Amino acid sequence: MFIIGGNVTSNKTILTHERLSIVGIDSGAQPLTSEDDTLILAVNGEIYNHRLIRKSFGEKYKFKTHSDCEVILYLYAEHDIEAPKMLDGMFSFILYDSKRDRVVAARDPIGITSFYQGWNSSQPDTVYFASELKCLHPVCDKIISFPPGHVYDSETNKTTRYFQPSWWEPSRVPTAPLDLKVIRATLEKSVRKRLMAEVPYGVLLSGGLDSSLIASIAVRETRAGSDLNSYNTPNGANDHLVGIDDEGHLKTVRKYERLRSFSIGLPGSPDGVAAQKVADFLGTEHYNYTFTIQEGLDALRDVIYHLETYDVTTIRASTPMYLLSRKIKALGVKMVLSGEGSDEIFGGYLYFHAAPDKAAFHDETVRRVKNLHLADCLRANKSTSAWGLEARVPFLDKEFLDVAMGFDPQEKMIGNGRIEKWVLRAAFDTSSDPEAEPFLPRDILWRQKEQFSDGVGYGWIDALKDTAASVVSDEDFAKRGELWESDAPDTKEA
Repeated sequence: MFIIGGNVTSNKTILTHERLSIVGIDSGAQPLTSEDDTLILAVNGEIYNHRLIRKSFGEKYKFKTHSDCEVILYLYAEHDIEAPKMLDGMFSFILYDSKRDRVVAARDPIGITSFYQGWNSSQPDTVYFASELKCLHPVCDKIISFPPGHVYDSETNKTTRYFQPSWWEPSRVPTAPLDLKVIRATLEKSVRKRLMAEVPYGVLLSGGLDSSLIASIAVRETRAGSDLNSYNTPNGANDHLVGIDDEGHLKTVRKYERLRSFSIGLPGSPDGVAAQKVADFLGTEHYNYTFTIQEGLDALRDVIYHLETYDVTTIRASTPMYLLSRKIKALGVKMVLSGEGSDEIFGGYLYFHAAPDKAAFHDETVRRVKNLHLADCLRANKSTSAWGLEARVPFLDKEFLDVAMGFDPQEKMIGNGRIEKWVLRAAFDTSSDPEAEPFLPRDILWRQKEQFSDGVGYGWIDALKDTAASVVSDEDFAKRGELWESDAPDTKEA
């Protein structure tokens, strides 16, 4: 076996990796190897419970780095392919066990990180994995999006689901009572976990409910968290690692006194105005960028290239996020918190008004959460990673999902004086306690939802439609079936 830079090669297995360093920046170069070099790991992601896992091992293993991902090697050594069940984070990984000539691959429960699997019919015994679809396209004639919450084992050549929460089957309609205090506490803990970093970080702030709550919690958590100003040695005390401990306390490396927040929109957009108001209220160091319609149109080809999809809604929303990510990375920021997932969990889209009963409402929320890896997670991950920026999504925390998907969905339904996402708004409404510090201004906390691509400026959607109408002739559109057969676009914009 040969390990050269970011590559590992054996007679049958090749691993290659390009790293964005967030944790363990001075010692976590990949691929990671076990103490005896028999286990080799290439991984994209963050493991938020790595300090707890390290502590559980005691002195049994000698860690080479203080990368959060190194714990995967020893979880596998202890628990075999059950290891992914014990990870709390976002991840896609491939692990090679040289003793058994075995490959194990897994993806996080919701599919926050991108991961693909491919095959070549001329090499039926070969399987390919990659974080980008374009890596597999030249060599594979069959490619799938590796299913979230699953693990692949080359010994059996099978992929099985390891993520099996109680809410996963939509027919099981929850009946547990709603506890707003638990909703709040669990989301606060989720944000706290995701502030684990050794690099400059910030928060995406659209001025809507979801991103504003994440920003508000992040401001409080960074204010309360324990600051690490120097890095640990790989085998130093566990207390000197970034992340949360077994009591839920955060240790992180802060680079700035004030949390940085970022927004983007067309001049005068609803998001820009609301985001500035929230930033002023929270006291963040806010960067409110604008883009022109032409800048958005000019970026479309690159956005489609990086997103690896031509889904209309995804591309519409991804373009402003792509442009914003470039601005953020230019400031030296390498990680941001983002608000994806809330609408799917709490039924925030306006069509949820039409749900006939709580069973149908719950069924649709489960379906939307299961499909997040095809849309919002894909957008958040790839729009940012195109510029070497990492997006973390607190709403998709495993523990928070168990809580937010586990109470009676009647509480989420719209009507009888309740607007969409009433549960989330009420959980962070402190107006009944005059001594409590408010999380947000009341008009922001109870502001009706804007779709991200609408909130950046209503002219953006109209411009895309108008451009498509002028570029694609009626004659060409009529022949779309001849060009794309079963995958023909249903509109000119598509």
